[in-house]
Amino acid sequence: MGGVIVAIVTVVCLALLCLACCARVVKQYERGVVFRLGRLHGSVRGPGLTVILPGVDRLHKVNMQIVTLPIPAQEGITRDNVTVRVDAVVYFRVVDAASALIRVEDYRFAVSQMAQTSLRSIIGKSDLDDLLSNREKLNQGLELMIDSPAIGWGVQVDRVEIKDVSLPEAMKRSMARQAEADRERRARRINADAELQASKKLADAAREMSKQPAALQLRLLQTVVAVAAEKNSTLVLPFPVELLRFLERAQQGPGGPSGDGHGVLGGPGRAPEDTGPGPAGFRDLGPDPATASGPAEGDPNGDAPERDAAEGSGPTTDAPGHEDDRAARTSHTSDSGTGGPGHPGP
Repeated sequence: MGGVIVAIVTVVCLALLCLACCARVVKQYERGVVFRLGRLHGSVRGPGLTVILPGVDRLHKVNMQIVTLPIPAQEGITRDNVTVRVDAVVYFRVVDAASALIRVEDYRFAVSQMAQTSLRSIIGKSDLDDLLSNREKLNQGLELMIDSPAIGWGVQVDRVEIKDVSLPEAMKRSMARQAEADRERRARRINADAELQASKKLADAAREMSKQPAALQLRLLQTVVAVAAEKNSTLVLPFPVELLRFLERAQQGPGGPSGDGHGVLGGPGRAPEDTGPGPAGFRDLGPDPATASGPAEGDPNGDAPERDAAEGSGPTTDAPGHEDDRAARTSHTSDSGTGGPGHPGP
């Protein structure tokens, strides 16, 4: 009786051991692929409890969840010859567990290499502006390039995103200067537009003030009050513009410059004409009678002409300092020729 019980217990233990070796559990997000003697056996096993033959069958579990695969930064030259470094991320999942195990050795590594190659290709075909501002289009192109060969591997690419675009420091400074210049240009246009509008308003205000001259004076007083309100040492002296205009009109009148801009002198830099004896100029007195008629009496050596020449006589204008000498010589000559006092004439 005791031997029978032992045999039963042994059989039950062996059955439990065989059941533990044959039973497998597949999780909800997994699929099981069974290879019997190295060949694909049956269909893909779903989640739950599945049984295989121990020593004959081999069960491979494939994760069906979406995999996030970062792409290492790739350095390349864009179509407009700018060196950049671009990194991205790929979201994919397995849709056919059997193909993912049979048609490719390691589908994760294959997708990673394909993503890096496609990313370098996209960099070479795109401009820098597209990489910076038109990323959605590039993401779609990159997704299409990766998804095309991955379909045969039982892998579907859900999404590809470009994460970052690294530029050289010199390019960053150039772009910053370009943006600054563009903003300055727009600011100048806005300022010019504001100046145009302000000038129109000022012209309207000037026309209104011209109808009432007192309005301009009131505006001047308001300006003086505004300047004096601040704590400073500025001294404001209002000078009416009408006074300047009055002086300008007075200067252009009879006593002012002529219409041709030369004034009363007839031309710029022209000396005043000789209008007669006086401080302003002297009339030419002509040659000396003593010089014309020979040596005068009382000058036996006859050196009066030389003396007169040395003193500047002749057709030139005498200086004011020689006026008395000329008058004396003229009087002496007249007395000698007409027989002056004490000298009867011939």
